[in-house]
Amino acid sequence: MDQTSIQASDAEAAAAGTLKYMPGFGNDFETESLPGALPQGQNSPQKCNYGLYAEQLSGSPFTAPRGTNERSWLYRIRPSVRHTRRFSNISYPLWKTAPCLDEHSLPLGQLRWDPIPAPEEKLSFLEGVRTITTAGDAATQVGMSAHAYVFNEDMVDDYFFNADGELLIVPQLGAIRVFTEMGIMDVEPLEICLIPRGMMFKILTVGEQTVWRGYICENYGAKFTLPDRGPIGANCLANPRDFKTPVAAFEDKETPCRVHVKWCGKFYVTEIGHSPLDVVAWHGNYAPYKYDLRTFSPVGAISFDHPDPSIFSVLTAPTEDAGTANVDFVIFPPRWLVAEHTFRPPWYHRNIMSEFMGLIHGQYDAKEEGFVPGGISLHNMMLPHGPDALAFEKASNAELKPVKLDQTMAFMFETRYPQQLTKYAAELETLQDDYLDCWDGLERKFDGTPGIK
Repeated sequence: MDQTSIQASDAEAAAAGTLKYMPGFGNDFETESLPGALPQGQNSPQKCNYGLYAEQLSGSPFTAPRGTNERSWLYRIRPSVRHTRRFSNISYPLWKTAPCLDEHSLPLGQLRWDPIPAPEEKLSFLEGVRTITTAGDAATQVGMSAHAYVFNEDMVDDYFFNADGELLIVPQLGAIRVFTEMGIMDVEPLEICLIPRGMMFKILTVGEQTVWRGYICENYGAKFTLPDRGPIGANCLANPRDFKTPVAAFEDKETPCRVHVKWCGKFYVTEIGHSPLDVVAWHGNYAPYKYDLRTFSPVGAISFDHPDPSIFSVLTAPTEDAGTANVDFVIFPPRWLVAEHTFRPPWYHRNIMSEFMGLIHGQYDAKEEGFVPGGISLHNMMLPHGPDALAFEKASNAELKPVKLDQTMAFMFETRYPQQLTKYAAELETLQDDYLDCWDGLERKFDGTPGIK
Protein backbone atom coordinates (compact mmCIF):
# COMPACT_ATOMS: atom_id res chain seq x y z
CA MET A 1 0.00 0.00 0.00
CA ASP A 2 0.96 3.64 -0.32
CA GLN A 3 3.50 4.60 2.33
CA THR A 4 3.35 8.40 2.02
CA SER A 5 3.85 10.47 5.14
CA ILE A 6 0.85 10.43 7.46
CA GLN A 7 1.25 13.14 10.07
CA ALA A 8 -1.17 12.37 12.87
CA SER A 9 -1.37 11.60 16.55
CA ASP A 10 -2.08 7.98 15.61
CA ALA A 11 0.40 7.72 12.72
CA GLU A 12 2.03 4.66 14.26
CA ALA A 13 -1.36 3.10 14.81
CA ALA A 14 -2.27 3.71 11.17
CA ALA A 15 0.91 2.00 10.00
CA ALA A 16 0.18 -0.93 12.32
CA GLY A 17 -3.42 -1.22 11.18
CA THR A 18 -4.82 -0.34 14.63
CA LEU A 19 -6.62 2.87 13.79
CA LYS A 20 -8.63 4.84 16.32
CA TYR A 21 -12.32 5.70 15.95
CA MET A 22 -14.99 7.67 17.77
CA PRO A 23 -18.27 5.81 18.45
CA GLY A 24 -21.79 7.04 17.71
CA PHE A 25 -24.13 7.80 14.82
CA GLY A 26 -24.74 11.45 13.88
CA ASN A 27 -22.81 12.78 16.85
CA ASP A 28 -21.05 16.12 17.07
CA PHE A 29 -17.40 15.06 17.22
CA GLU A 30 -14.17 16.94 17.81
CA THR A 31 -10.69 15.63 17.08
CA GLU A 32 -7.20 16.96 16.44
CA SER A 33 -4.02 15.29 15.24
CA LEU A 34 -1.73 17.99 16.68
CA PRO A 35 -2.25 19.42 20.18
CA GLY A 36 -3.99 22.78 20.19
CA ALA A 37 -4.94 22.65 16.49
CA LEU A 38 -8.67 22.75 17.26
CA PRO A 39 -9.97 26.19 18.33
CA GLN A 40 -12.07 26.22 21.48
CA GLY A 41 -15.14 28.39 22.02
CA GLN A 42 -15.39 29.59 18.42
CA ASN A 43 -15.25 28.28 14.85
CA SER A 44 -13.34 30.91 12.90
CA PRO A 45 -10.55 32.70 14.81
CA GLN A 46 -8.80 35.65 13.22
CA LYS A 47 -5.69 33.47 13.07
CA CYS A 48 -5.66 29.70 13.62
CA ASN A 49 -2.94 27.86 15.51
CA TYR A 50 -0.17 26.28 13.37
CA GLY A 51 -1.02 28.70 10.54
CA LEU A 52 -4.04 26.58 9.58
CA TYR A 53 -7.07 27.75 7.60
CA ALA A 54 -10.61 27.42 8.98
CA GLU A 55 -13.22 26.12 6.54
CA GLN A 56 -16.79 24.86 6.84
CA LEU A 57 -18.04 21.81 4.93
CA SER A 58 -21.84 21.75 4.78
CA GLY A 59 -23.86 18.63 4.01
CA SER A 60 -27.21 20.39 4.28
CA PRO A 61 -28.64 23.86 3.64
CA PHE A 62 -27.71 26.39 6.33
CA THR A 63 -31.36 26.64 7.41
CA ALA A 64 -32.12 22.91 7.62
CA PRO A 65 -33.82 21.91 10.90
CA ARG A 66 -31.47 21.09 13.73
CA GLY A 67 -32.15 17.36 13.44
CA THR A 68 -31.05 17.25 9.80
CA ASN A 69 -28.52 20.10 9.76
CA GLU A 70 -25.05 18.78 8.97
CA ARG A 71 -21.80 20.67 8.90
CA SER A 72 -18.21 20.32 10.08
CA TRP A 73 -15.47 22.86 10.63
CA LEU A 74 -12.11 21.81 9.20
CA TYR A 75 -8.70 23.26 10.11
CA ARG A 76 -6.38 22.56 7.23
CA ILE A 77 -2.97 23.38 5.79
CA ARG A 78 -4.48 24.99 2.70
CA PRO A 79 -8.10 25.97 2.04
CA SER A 80 -9.98 23.82 -0.47
CA VAL A 81 -9.79 26.53 -3.11
CA ARG A 82 -6.11 25.58 -3.42
CA HIS A 83 -7.00 21.94 -4.01
CA THR A 84 -8.57 22.60 -7.40
CA ARG A 85 -6.99 24.40 -10.34
CA ARG A 86 -8.26 24.42 -13.91
CA PHE A 87 -10.34 21.34 -14.61
CA SER A 88 -10.01 19.09 -17.64
CA ASN A 89 -12.48 16.50 -18.85
CA ILE A 90 -11.73 12.89 -18.03
CA SER A 91 -13.69 9.73 -18.76
CA TYR A 92 -14.65 6.76 -16.61
CA PRO A 93 -16.93 5.14 -19.20
CA LEU A 94 -18.19 2.29 -17.01
CA TRP A 95 -19.34 4.57 -14.18
CA LYS A 96 -22.82 5.75 -15.17
CA THR A 97 -25.22 8.26 -13.59
CA ALA A 98 -29.02 8.42 -13.58
CA PRO A 99 -30.91 9.08 -15.72
CA CYS A 100 -29.13 6.53 -17.87
CA LEU A 101 -31.22 4.67 -20.43
CA ASP A 102 -28.40 2.70 -22.00
CA GLU A 103 -29.20 1.06 -25.30
CA HIS A 104 -29.11 -2.71 -25.03
CA SER A 105 -31.27 -5.55 -26.30
CA LEU A 106 -31.79 -7.39 -23.00
CA PRO A 107 -35.54 -7.54 -22.23
CA LEU A 108 -37.14 -7.06 -18.84
CA GLY A 109 -36.74 -9.93 -16.41
CA GLN A 110 -35.34 -11.26 -13.19
CA LEU A 111 -31.56 -11.24 -13.54
CA ARG A 112 -28.53 -12.71 -11.80
CA TRP A 113 -24.78 -12.47 -12.36
CA ASP A 114 -21.71 -14.34 -11.20
CA PRO A 115 -18.91 -12.16 -9.76
CA ILE A 116 -17.23 -9.50 -11.90
CA PRO A 117 -14.09 -11.03 -13.46
CA ALA A 118 -10.72 -10.05 -12.03
CA PRO A 119 -8.96 -7.44 -14.19
CA GLU A 120 -5.94 -8.44 -16.24
CA GLU A 121 -4.59 -4.88 -16.26
CA LYS A 122 -3.74 -2.57 -13.35
CA LEU A 123 -6.80 -0.68 -12.10
CA SER A 124 -7.29 1.74 -9.24
CA PHE A 125 -10.56 1.94 -7.31
CA LEU A 126 -11.78 4.80 -9.52
CA GLU A 127 -10.98 2.88 -12.68
CA GLY A 128 -12.59 -0.28 -11.30
CA VAL A 129 -16.14 0.99 -10.70
CA ARG A 130 -18.72 -0.72 -12.95
CA THR A 131 -22.30 0.54 -12.84
CA ILE A 132 -24.95 -2.19 -12.88
CA THR A 133 -28.12 -0.12 -12.43
CA THR A 134 -29.23 3.51 -12.13
CA ALA A 135 -32.48 4.94 -10.76
CA GLY A 136 -33.91 8.43 -10.55
CA ASP A 137 -32.02 11.59 -11.50
CA ALA A 138 -28.79 12.75 -9.89
CA ALA A 139 -29.31 16.36 -11.00
CA THR A 140 -32.52 16.59 -8.97
CA GLN A 141 -30.99 14.61 -6.08
CA VAL A 142 -33.41 11.71 -6.41
CA GLY A 143 -32.58 8.01 -6.65
CA MET A 144 -29.40 5.97 -6.63
CA SER A 145 -26.96 3.87 -8.62
CA ALA A 146 -25.73 0.38 -7.79
CA HIS A 147 -22.15 -0.39 -8.74
CA ALA A 148 -19.69 -3.22 -8.43
CA TYR A 149 -15.99 -2.49 -8.05
CA VAL A 150 -12.92 -4.54 -8.81
CA PHE A 151 -9.37 -3.21 -8.59
CA ASN A 152 -5.77 -4.13 -7.78
CA GLU A 153 -3.79 -0.89 -7.41
CA ASP A 154 -3.59 1.95 -4.89
CA MET A 155 -4.69 5.51 -5.50
CA VAL A 156 -1.27 6.92 -4.62
CA ASP A 157 -1.35 10.49 -5.96
CA ASP A 158 -4.99 10.46 -7.09
CA TYR A 159 -7.88 11.78 -5.01
CA PHE A 160 -11.62 11.94 -5.60
CA PHE A 161 -14.79 13.61 -4.44
CA ASN A 162 -18.34 12.95 -5.59
CA ALA A 163 -20.68 15.94 -5.77
CA ASP A 164 -23.56 13.74 -6.99
CA GLY A 165 -24.12 11.74 -3.83
CA GLU A 166 -22.78 9.87 -0.85
CA LEU A 167 -21.02 6.52 -1.35
CA LEU A 168 -21.89 3.45 0.69
CA ILE A 169 -19.07 0.95 0.12
CA VAL A 170 -19.54 -2.78 0.84
CA PRO A 171 -16.29 -4.78 0.51
CA GLN A 172 -16.70 -8.41 -0.51
CA LEU A 173 -13.13 -9.53 -1.20
CA GLY A 174 -10.16 -7.81 0.40
CA ALA A 175 -9.89 -5.07 3.01
CA ILE A 176 -9.45 -1.47 1.93
CA ARG A 177 -8.01 1.65 3.56
CA VAL A 178 -10.23 4.68 3.01
CA PHE A 179 -8.18 7.85 3.62
CA THR A 180 -10.58 10.79 3.81
CA GLU A 181 -10.11 14.46 4.59
CA MET A 182 -11.30 13.75 8.12
CA GLY A 183 -9.39 10.60 8.94
CA ILE A 184 -8.58 7.01 7.98
CA MET A 185 -10.81 3.94 8.04
CA ASP A 186 -9.75 0.35 7.45
CA VAL A 187 -12.78 -1.53 6.14
CA GLU A 188 -12.84 -5.30 5.66
CA PRO A 189 -15.48 -7.66 4.28
CA LEU A 190 -18.46 -7.79 6.68
CA GLU A 191 -17.91 -4.10 7.35
CA ILE A 192 -19.26 -1.12 5.40
CA CYS A 193 -18.25 2.51 5.22
CA LEU A 194 -19.94 5.71 4.12
CA ILE A 195 -18.23 8.69 2.49
CA PRO A 196 -20.40 11.84 2.55
CA ARG A 197 -21.22 13.81 -0.58
CA GLY A 198 -18.37 16.12 -1.57
CA MET A 199 -15.73 14.66 0.77
CA MET A 200 -12.22 14.14 -0.62
CA PHE A 201 -10.69 10.66 -0.30
CA LYS A 202 -8.46 8.00 -1.80
CA ILE A 203 -8.61 4.22 -1.47
CA LEU A 204 -5.65 1.96 -0.85
CA THR A 205 -5.29 -1.80 -0.71
CA VAL A 206 -4.81 -3.75 2.52
CA GLY A 207 -3.40 -7.27 2.40
CA GLU A 208 -1.54 -9.33 -0.17
CA GLN A 209 -4.24 -10.75 -2.44
CA THR A 210 -4.33 -9.95 -6.15
CA VAL A 211 -7.81 -8.44 -6.45
CA TRP A 212 -10.17 -6.35 -4.31
CA ARG A 213 -13.89 -6.56 -5.01
CA GLY A 214 -17.15 -5.24 -3.61
CA TYR A 215 -20.28 -3.16 -4.12
CA ILE A 216 -21.22 0.53 -3.92
CA CYS A 217 -24.53 2.31 -3.46
CA GLU A 218 -24.31 5.88 -4.75
CA ASN A 219 -27.15 7.68 -3.00
CA TYR A 220 -28.30 10.84 -4.79
CA GLY A 221 -31.10 11.64 -2.33
CA ALA A 222 -31.41 12.45 1.36
CA LYS A 223 -28.52 11.10 3.37
CA PHE A 224 -28.58 7.65 4.92
CA THR A 225 -29.80 7.61 8.49
CA LEU A 226 -30.93 5.01 11.00
CA PRO A 227 -34.47 3.73 10.41
CA ASP A 228 -37.15 4.34 13.02
CA ARG A 229 -37.65 1.28 15.21
CA GLY A 230 -41.31 1.84 15.96
CA PRO A 231 -42.67 -0.84 18.33
CA ILE A 232 -39.22 -2.47 18.50
CA GLY A 233 -38.25 0.35 20.87
CA ALA A 234 -34.88 1.79 21.79
CA ASN A 235 -32.57 -1.16 21.07
CA CYS A 236 -31.59 -3.78 18.48
CA LEU A 237 -31.08 -3.57 14.72
CA ALA A 238 -28.10 -1.24 14.08
CA ASN A 239 -27.26 0.39 17.40
CA PRO A 240 -25.77 3.91 17.18
CA ARG A 241 -22.75 3.14 19.37
CA ASP A 242 -21.47 0.60 16.83
CA PHE A 243 -20.88 3.22 14.12
CA LYS A 244 -17.27 4.43 14.13
CA THR A 245 -15.97 7.77 12.84
CA PRO A 246 -12.21 8.20 12.29
CA VAL A 247 -10.05 10.56 14.32
CA ALA A 248 -8.25 13.37 12.53
CA ALA A 249 -5.28 12.38 10.38
CA PHE A 250 -3.60 14.27 7.56
CA GLU A 251 -1.19 13.62 4.73
CA ASP A 252 1.66 16.13 4.39
CA LYS A 253 2.86 15.57 0.83
CA GLU A 254 4.28 18.24 -1.49
CA THR A 255 4.34 16.28 -4.75
CA PRO A 256 2.27 16.42 -7.97
CA CYS A 257 -1.24 15.09 -7.30
CA ARG A 258 -4.51 14.83 -9.22
CA VAL A 259 -7.99 15.55 -7.88
CA HIS A 260 -10.85 13.83 -9.72
CA VAL A 261 -14.43 15.09 -9.42
CA LYS A 262 -17.80 13.60 -10.33
CA TRP A 263 -20.37 16.36 -10.92
CA CYS A 264 -23.79 15.83 -12.56
CA GLY A 265 -22.62 12.58 -14.08
CA LYS A 266 -19.48 13.94 -15.68
CA PHE A 267 -15.88 13.52 -14.56
CA TYR A 268 -13.18 16.15 -14.33
CA VAL A 269 -9.58 16.21 -13.15
CA THR A 270 -7.31 18.98 -11.90
CA GLU A 271 -3.59 18.88 -11.09
CA ILE A 272 -2.14 20.32 -7.90
CA GLY A 273 1.26 20.20 -6.21
CA HIS A 274 0.29 18.68 -2.86
CA SER A 275 -2.07 16.28 -1.13
CA PRO A 276 -5.58 17.64 -0.48
CA LEU A 277 -5.94 15.41 2.60
CA ASP A 278 -4.56 18.15 4.84
CA VAL A 279 -7.16 18.52 7.63
CA VAL A 280 -5.23 18.66 10.91
CA ALA A 281 -8.28 19.03 13.17
CA TRP A 282 -12.06 19.15 12.81
CA HIS A 283 -15.32 19.25 14.68
CA GLY A 284 -18.91 18.71 13.60
CA ASN A 285 -21.42 16.08 12.51
CA TYR A 286 -20.74 15.82 8.74
CA ALA A 287 -18.26 12.97 8.73
CA PRO A 288 -17.44 9.56 7.30
CA TYR A 289 -18.10 6.41 9.28
CA LYS A 290 -17.78 2.64 9.21
CA TYR A 291 -19.98 -0.09 10.64
CA ASP A 292 -19.40 -3.76 11.40
CA LEU A 293 -22.36 -5.76 10.05
CA ARG A 294 -21.66 -8.44 12.64
CA THR A 295 -22.88 -6.05 15.36
CA PHE A 296 -26.37 -5.85 13.82
CA SER A 297 -28.86 -7.26 16.35
CA PRO A 298 -31.66 -8.91 14.34
CA VAL A 299 -35.23 -9.32 15.52
CA GLY A 300 -37.69 -11.82 14.10
CA ALA A 301 -40.65 -14.11 14.62
CA ILE A 302 -40.60 -16.18 17.82
CA SER A 303 -43.96 -17.85 17.19
CA PHE A 304 -45.08 -18.08 13.55
CA ASP A 305 -44.83 -16.46 10.09
CA HIS A 306 -41.99 -14.66 8.38
CA PRO A 307 -41.86 -10.88 9.04
CA ASP A 308 -41.27 -8.38 6.28
CA PRO A 309 -37.57 -7.97 5.35
CA SER A 310 -37.70 -4.35 6.55
CA ILE A 311 -36.77 -5.70 10.01
CA PHE A 312 -33.26 -6.16 8.60
CA SER A 313 -32.80 -2.49 7.59
CA VAL A 314 -29.42 -1.08 8.64
CA LEU A 315 -29.72 2.37 7.03
CA THR A 316 -32.41 4.24 5.15
CA ALA A 317 -32.38 7.30 2.90
CA PRO A 318 -35.91 8.71 3.28
CA THR A 319 -38.16 10.62 0.90
CA GLU A 320 -40.93 13.10 1.57
CA ASP A 321 -43.35 10.14 1.39
CA ALA A 322 -43.20 8.70 4.91
CA GLY A 323 -42.07 5.09 5.01
CA THR A 324 -41.10 5.00 1.32
CA ALA A 325 -37.34 5.09 0.96
CA ASN A 326 -35.16 6.61 -1.69
CA VAL A 327 -32.83 3.74 -0.73
CA ASP A 328 -32.83 1.17 2.05
CA PHE A 329 -29.69 -0.78 2.91
CA VAL A 330 -30.84 -4.16 4.21
CA ILE A 331 -28.79 -7.16 5.32
CA PHE A 332 -29.58 -10.84 5.89
CA PRO A 333 -27.20 -11.83 8.69
CA PRO A 334 -26.69 -15.00 10.73
CA ARG A 335 -29.75 -15.64 12.91
CA TRP A 336 -31.92 -18.31 14.51
CA LEU A 337 -35.08 -19.56 12.80
CA VAL A 338 -37.66 -20.81 15.30
CA ALA A 339 -41.10 -20.07 13.79
CA GLU A 340 -43.66 -22.89 14.08
CA HIS A 341 -46.11 -23.99 11.35
CA THR A 342 -44.24 -21.63 9.02
CA PHE A 343 -42.50 -21.58 5.68
CA ARG A 344 -39.30 -20.02 6.98
CA PRO A 345 -37.44 -18.65 3.93
CA PRO A 346 -38.57 -15.35 2.36
CA TRP A 347 -41.98 -15.82 0.78
CA TYR A 348 -42.83 -15.32 -2.89
CA HIS A 349 -43.72 -11.74 -3.57
CA ARG A 350 -44.02 -8.81 -5.93
CA ASN A 351 -42.99 -5.43 -4.68
CA ILE A 352 -43.28 -1.74 -5.51
CA MET A 353 -39.63 -1.46 -4.51
CA SER A 354 -36.74 -2.54 -6.77
CA GLU A 355 -34.17 -4.87 -5.23
CA PHE A 356 -30.44 -5.10 -6.02
CA MET A 357 -28.87 -7.92 -4.01
CA GLY A 358 -25.30 -8.98 -3.35
CA LEU A 359 -23.74 -11.81 -1.35
CA ILE A 360 -20.69 -11.07 0.78
CA HIS A 361 -20.07 -14.64 1.90
CA GLY A 362 -21.76 -17.97 2.54
CA GLN A 363 -25.15 -19.01 1.16
CA TYR A 364 -28.41 -17.09 0.90
CA ASP A 365 -31.18 -19.23 2.37
CA ALA A 366 -33.65 -18.66 -0.48
CA LYS A 367 -31.08 -19.41 -3.20
CA GLU A 368 -28.65 -22.08 -2.03
CA GLU A 369 -27.25 -22.64 -5.52
CA GLY A 370 -26.29 -20.19 -8.24
CA PHE A 371 -26.10 -17.07 -6.04
CA VAL A 372 -22.44 -17.02 -5.06
CA PRO A 373 -20.27 -14.58 -3.03
CA GLY A 374 -19.49 -11.57 -5.19
CA GLY A 375 -22.59 -12.23 -7.31
CA ILE A 376 -25.51 -9.91 -8.00
CA SER A 377 -29.24 -10.32 -8.50
CA LEU A 378 -31.80 -7.76 -9.69
CA HIS A 379 -35.55 -7.99 -9.12
CA ASN A 380 -37.16 -4.82 -10.39
CA MET A 381 -40.46 -3.35 -9.26
CA MET A 382 -43.47 -5.68 -9.57
CA LEU A 383 -41.47 -8.59 -10.98
CA PRO A 384 -42.19 -11.77 -8.98
CA HIS A 385 -39.40 -13.53 -7.13
CA GLY A 386 -38.78 -15.79 -4.17
CA PRO A 387 -37.17 -19.09 -3.18
CA ASP A 388 -36.00 -21.39 -5.94
CA ALA A 389 -37.54 -24.84 -6.32
CA LEU A 390 -34.84 -26.54 -4.27
CA ALA A 391 -35.24 -24.12 -1.35
CA PHE A 392 -39.04 -24.42 -1.53
CA GLU A 393 -39.04 -28.21 -1.31
CA LYS A 394 -36.43 -28.23 1.43
CA ALA A 395 -38.25 -25.67 3.57
CA SER A 396 -41.68 -27.20 2.94
CA ASN A 397 -40.58 -30.58 4.26
CA ALA A 398 -38.06 -29.60 6.94
CA GLU A 399 -38.48 -30.58 10.57
CA LEU A 400 -39.39 -27.27 12.26
CA LYS A 401 -36.86 -27.33 15.06
CA PRO A 402 -34.68 -24.30 15.89
CA VAL A 403 -32.10 -23.84 13.13
CA LYS A 404 -29.17 -21.43 13.08
CA LEU A 405 -28.50 -19.72 9.76
CA ASP A 406 -24.77 -19.22 10.11
CA GLN A 407 -21.75 -18.21 8.03
CA THR A 408 -23.84 -16.03 5.73
CA MET A 409 -24.21 -12.36 4.87
CA ALA A 410 -26.30 -11.07 2.00
CA PHE A 411 -27.48 -7.50 1.48
CA MET A 412 -29.92 -5.47 -0.58
CA PHE A 413 -30.01 -1.94 -2.01
CA GLU A 414 -33.77 -1.39 -2.26
CA THR A 415 -35.27 1.71 -3.86
CA ARG A 416 -38.74 3.02 -4.67
CA TYR A 417 -37.58 3.79 -8.23
CA PRO A 418 -37.13 1.35 -11.14
CA GLN A 419 -33.50 0.36 -11.59
CA GLN A 420 -32.41 0.79 -15.19
CA LEU A 421 -29.85 -1.73 -16.38
CA THR A 422 -26.66 -0.43 -17.96
CA LYS A 423 -25.32 -1.67 -21.27
CA TYR A 424 -22.25 -2.98 -19.42
CA ALA A 425 -24.39 -5.12 -17.10
CA ALA A 426 -26.67 -6.32 -19.91
CA GLU A 427 -23.68 -7.56 -21.91
CA LEU A 428 -21.57 -8.81 -19.00
CA GLU A 429 -20.21 -12.30 -19.63
CA THR A 430 -21.12 -13.39 -16.10
CA LEU A 431 -24.87 -12.82 -16.65
CA GLN A 432 -26.59 -16.15 -15.94
CA ASP A 433 -28.69 -17.19 -18.93
CA ASP A 434 -30.33 -19.95 -16.89
CA TYR A 435 -31.38 -17.96 -13.81
CA LEU A 436 -35.11 -18.31 -14.54
CA ASP A 437 -34.70 -22.11 -14.60
CA CYS A 438 -34.33 -22.12 -10.81
CA TRP A 439 -38.13 -21.87 -10.52
CA ASP A 440 -38.94 -24.58 -13.10
CA GLY A 441 -39.53 -27.22 -10.45
CA LEU A 442 -42.39 -25.30 -8.87
CA GLU A 443 -45.10 -27.43 -10.45
CA ARG A 444 -48.86 -27.38 -9.96
CA LYS A 445 -49.96 -29.27 -6.84
CA PHE A 446 -53.62 -28.20 -6.91
CA ASP A 447 -56.11 -30.94 -7.94
CA GLY A 448 -59.33 -29.53 -6.50
CA THR A 449 -59.40 -31.81 -3.48
CA PRO A 450 -58.75 -30.62 0.09
CA GLY A 451 -55.67 -31.62 2.07
CA ILE A 452 -51.96 -30.95 2.28
CA LYS A 453 -50.24 -31.77 -1.00
